[in-house]
Amino acid sequence: MALSDTQVRQLRAKLEAKHVKSRNANGVDLHYVEGWHVIAEANRIFGYDAWDRRTLVSHCVWSGPSGDYHGAAYTARVRVSVRAGDITIVREGSGTGEGKAPTPGQAHELALKGAETDATKRALATFGNPFGLALYDREQLGVRRAKAEKASSPIGPWILRSESGAEDASFDKPSAFADALRKALTEANDIELLFAIWEQNVETVRALNRSLKQKQLPKSGIAPQLVSHLKQCAIALVKPASRANGSDNPEVVPASLPSKVARPKIDKSALTFGEPKRIRSKDHLRFVASQPCLICGRSPSHAHHLRYAQSKGLSLKVSDEFTVPLCAIHHRNIHSTGKEHEWWQERNVDPLVVANRLWEQSREKYQGVPVADPEVALNSVDRSTAVQASEPAICKPDPTRLADRET
Repeated sequence: MALSDTQVRQLRAKLEAKHVKSRNANGVDLHYVEGWHVIAEANRIFGYDAWDRRTLVSHCVWSGPSGDYHGAAYTARVRVSVRAGDITIVREGSGTGEGKAPTPGQAHELALKGAETDATKRALATFGNPFGLALYDREQLGVRRAKAEKASSPIGPWILRSESGAEDASFDKPSAFADALRKALTEANDIELLFAIWEQNVETVRALNRSLKQKQLPKSGIAPQLVSHLKQCAIALVKPASRANGSDNPEVVPASLPSKVARPKIDKSALTFGEPKRIRSKDHLRFVASQPCLICGRSPSHAHHLRYAQSKGLSLKVSDEFTVPLCAIHHRNIHSTGKEHEWWQERNVDPLVVANRLWEQSREKYQGVPVADPEVALNSVDRSTAVQASEPAICKPDPTRLADRET
């Protein structure tokens, strides 16, 4: 045999899977080796000066316009000669190539080069697997597959640190580290110690989570479970502190909690420069909505808040005591006007008096309705004179208003 033992061994070697490319043609996946790689392998195995190729025949089988471009198709036959000692090994191969380019010359050049490269690959493939011969086998037994990475545990060690940052223990397994951190969080006897332990170990928890993702292991949920356990420990420490302060209100929390935890609400109406108190009562709103419309007498009605009864607040309605019944038509109509006070004046209605009467009736019906501050309204209403026995009940609208219905 003219080829050396080294060359024969290289030609018999398996083709590395990383050099195999694939493309889809007419719904079929085709596997191939790129032309530059085939030529590089020939230079490596045979030597730069020990082989050459020659185009024997090239033929243009088609050329013409292809959309906005020019296209061409070629066939070629190439001869490859390998000099091995005193003999020359000759192999031939045929190939095709297509090209599309803005100019006819570029299209022909691309098609011809593609045909010659394809023919060269087929000629060299007869020498062995490194040139793509292994791809003609359906099972591709001549292709060396990459070894599957073992799904091993992330590399440790995983260090558990105390609240001061000192190293308490070292673990080789993530599960052991998680159990130790969970135990340390459970044994923390105050909220400050709890968060101090967590802050010293949170970076380790993040590194553990990243390592599991890089290894593409099944989701263990270690990091989310630790975060959930931290929350449970914090809640357990907060509740006893609230009871020790003599309050069962969950909003009353110790001052040692982080700033993100909810603080007790402040009654701003009790300040030196207080804000209007806004009372909320669903029972009263349902009572108002059960009354006929104040303008036309229709039912059912909506409980409309008198927007000018109190000073405006960001995304805040006026107190529920300043509500009157309006049907859907008049409710939509009053919200479409920017001058509500004038809207009521045009209809000769004082809604504050009616709202006051309904509030008093609601307080008698529902004992749980809180007492309103009489100084809340901007247009202060004298509650002692607002309700007059001679006036008809709100559920019986004035007949003159019924005649002035709006549609």
